[in-house]
Amino acid sequence: MTEKNTAGVTLIGLGPMGRAMVRRFLENGHPTTVWNRTTSRADELVADGALLAGSVADALAANELVVLSLTDYQAMYDILAQAEGALAGRVIVNLSSDTPQASRDAADWLAARGAKLVVGGVMVQEELVGTEQAYVFYSGPRAEFDRFESTLARIGRPDYRGEDHALAQLFYQAQLDIFLTTLAAYLHATALVGTAGVSPSTFLPYAKETLDTMSYFLDEPTRQIEDGKYPGDGATVIMMGATADHIVGASESAGLDTVLPKAVQHLYARTIEAGRGRDGWPSLIEVISGR
Repeated sequence: MTEKNTAGVTLIGLGPMGRAMVRRFLENGHPTTVWNRTTSRADELVADGALLAGSVADALAANELVVLSLTDYQAMYDILAQAEGALAGRVIVNLSSDTPQASRDAADWLAARGAKLVVGGVMVQEELVGTEQAYVFYSGPRAEFDRFESTLARIGRPDYRGEDHALAQLFYQAQLDIFLTTLAAYLHATALVGTAGVSPSTFLPYAKETLDTMSYFLDEPTRQIEDGKYPGDGATVIMMGATADHIVGASESAGLDTVLPKAVQHLYARTIEAGRGRDGWPSLIEVISGR
């Protein structure tokens, strides 16, 4: 049985993301208790109806559902260790970023103190929290997730990935892997054309077109990865590796930092060394995976 649609929630950590989540909870009628090391960050939220807890223990005592929006999991330990005796019976939804193993370790630490952990990863920036674009990966005990799903849905579409606490972080970090690498590639490409006096705004529509079509290249490689077969009837590792060489050469000639293109070049070179030069480029995953 799910909890009422206006169940109370405690939120610890009032950075930009945390404050955005509090506003969504309040707007949807959820009594919300907040705590933050710097109490002044709660002033506007209190004016909007949030209750400021005087201590971590008070924040934990206020509601069964406790959402954390912190820098990392170490911050969770630093804060919750101040009130370990108040953790029993609480469901801690940690939306902080860290490694998958950190999530498993945190689940054990909380379980030893009578609390249960649901791990989450918010996949939008703070201004999009609670909008149609927002979604959040979750993993951990299904029963606790189901009980509070309707409340958690206020901040974004819940996407439950399974009982293993590490899964939400795995999906979260995998998405950021694509995101960060792509943004870095865009900046490098902008710098590359910029060496010839091309303005960023002139290059922008071409960069957008490339990024908008990237998904086209994913379906067939995914099938090949699942089959473990990489036919070389299209773009082979040797062909794509030659392109990687040219990008490095162009970057060196332009006097740019080459760390990013050389990383890609090195990956193709290692795959060729592994005897997969005439396989399709998706075979790079075999080297990435250490197979």
